[in-house]
Amino acid sequence: MPAMHAPTPPAACGPLAGLKVLELGQLIAGPFAAKTLADFGADVIKVEPPGQGDPLRQWRMLHNGTSVWWQVQSRNKKSVVLDLRQPADREVVQGLIDEADVLIENFKPGVMEAWGFAPDALLARNPGLVMLRISGFGQTGPYRDRPGFAVVAEAMGGLRHLTGEPGRVPVRCGVSLGDTLAALHGVIGVLLALQHRQRTVSAGKPKGEGQVVDVALYEAVFNCMESLLPEYAAFGAIRQPAGSALPGIAPSNAYRCADGQVVIGGNGDSIFKRLMAAIGREDLAADPGLATNAGRVPRVDEIDAAITAWTVQRTVGDVLQALQAANVPVGRIYTARDIAEDPHYRARDMLLDITTEDGLELLVPGIVPKLSASPGGISRLAPRLGQDQEQLPRPAG
Repeated sequence: MPAMHAPTPPAACGPLAGLKVLELGQLIAGPFAAKTLADFGADVIKVEPPGQGDPLRQWRMLHNGTSVWWQVQSRNKKSVVLDLRQPADREVVQGLIDEADVLIENFKPGVMEAWGFAPDALLARNPGLVMLRISGFGQTGPYRDRPGFAVVAEAMGGLRHLTGEPGRVPVRCGVSLGDTLAALHGVIGVLLALQHRQRTVSAGKPKGEGQVVDVALYEAVFNCMESLLPEYAAFGAIRQPAGSALPGIAPSNAYRCADGQVVIGGNGDSIFKRLMAAIGREDLAADPGLATNAGRVPRVDEIDAAITAWTVQRTVGDVLQALQAANVPVGRIYTARDIAEDPHYRARDMLLDITTEDGLELLVPGIVPKLSASPGGISRLAPRLGQDQEQLPRPAG
């Protein structure tokens, strides 16, 4: 195996060691969920279509024809090539499903049924199966048959309306956040379903009771929208975009410095006083009208102006030093270079060094979350297309 340096223990020793997962999805949401399970020891077999395999292999920046993103999204997995349009290959997949603990798919609703993989039929053959289904709008409802990508989910879930500057076209955050949120909700659902399965083990159900986990991208986004809906229900309030500020919480914003920007969270009552003292505005720190968030919100423009007047005269480094000394939450806005060079990332094992089979040295994100007794890790690099084909059962005769 190529050189690989990861300070965390091998994933094969993680808390999910022995769990058999079959991944039929592609691109982001389903594979991210499977990657998370694999990081903690699950035995993940990824089924890829013939030809180019998962399209993610060709997304964004490539090295020797393969995306470097692939080394993150598919680590700890095995790859087999099967054409789900062919009956013979579907029989092979059915055999893999029969032996699996978890099945992950993120196709458009109805596709699995058209291939003969309807949940009822799969659970009849494998009663303990946990089937994670990720789609744009869920397996039911009037929108179920619409194609749904993360960009649409972020819009329908309420997030996209809030991003960007007031009066301008909303912007996206720069990554497929809807996919990742759906994947993480899917992982939560799988773990809950496995807990239920364990609790229902009996003489009549030796593997326990399996079930379907139905995750919709838009619902995963909507679940993170905090007070958006109750504020509308109670007051008819429709939250609007506010740039880098957080409406209703003051002060919390991004501020210009002489050589860049910082973010400052001074919205705690005691933190606000320390912040004002640090920037030389003891008058605002002592103002009884600003003692609580309720009083600060109507005067947020005044507060932000005072902070900006102080930050623009100082470098990012000077602002960080002064506010960290005052115990005020503050941070620089990181680029990829900042992350790669940050000692805290390195100390927390969030920057892992790997070397691909063709000799490319990479930094990849570490394992999240951190478990003290049974941590995850990287036990194998992302697979070549069909690398584990020989592990498939051979046809009879």
